[in-house]
Amino acid sequence: MNQRSASAVTAVRARARMIERLREQGIADSRVLAAMNQVPRHLFVQEALASRAYEDTALPLGCQQTISQPYVVARMIELLAHGRELGKTLEVGAGCGYQAAVLSCMAKEVYAIERIRTLIERAKDNLRPLRLPNLRLKYGDGSVGLPEAAPFDTIIVAAGTASVPKPLLEQLAPLGRLILPLGSVDQTLLMVERSADGRLKESRYDAVRFVPLLAGTE
Repeated sequence: MNQRSASAVTAVRARARMIERLREQGIADSRVLAAMNQVPRHLFVQEALASRAYEDTALPLGCQQTISQPYVVARMIELLAHGRELGKTLEVGAGCGYQAAVLSCMAKEVYAIERIRTLIERAKDNLRPLRLPNLRLKYGDGSVGLPEAAPFDTIIVAAGTASVPKPLLEQLAPLGRLILPLGSVDQTLLMVERSADGRLKESRYDAVRFVPLLAGTE
């Protein structure tokens, strides 16, 4: 077995251990587990950190950003899905592209927006080998959403904010669901669900820690 083949086998085994750990941590949606198992997380982290790709920890991406720990990715997507289809999905804060790739395994369409040009270019490079036809990356200010592609059935925000950005609520379809880390310091996962007649319902879940949601681009 050559080095490349050995590395591939090691990654598959590490990913299998990650999935088993997610089950033990309470992730029960088989679609989420299958999507997490399908995406090679080691391709989305810096080469020096590839050996830690399947640990349950956030890892630095540069630009003062991180790739979220696997449990948090799985938990947010499981809450967002809640036994239903994701439909057309907006991800705010694409980062390295990992979560967008996982979402693409479950959603009809995924639009992932990132405000840092260095990261969006890296995400494109990371995602290119996977050839995901239902995933579109956008460079722009995620705090204003993506009005040209709205409305969205599901919206997931990978950055903390003190309040739900109004443009994101406006781009949420009837019966749509939005999840984000709410809070500047002490953050909790907030789910916002829109009823068929437009009313909004909020639910709070786990304590989390994310980098802040910033406006503008760089």
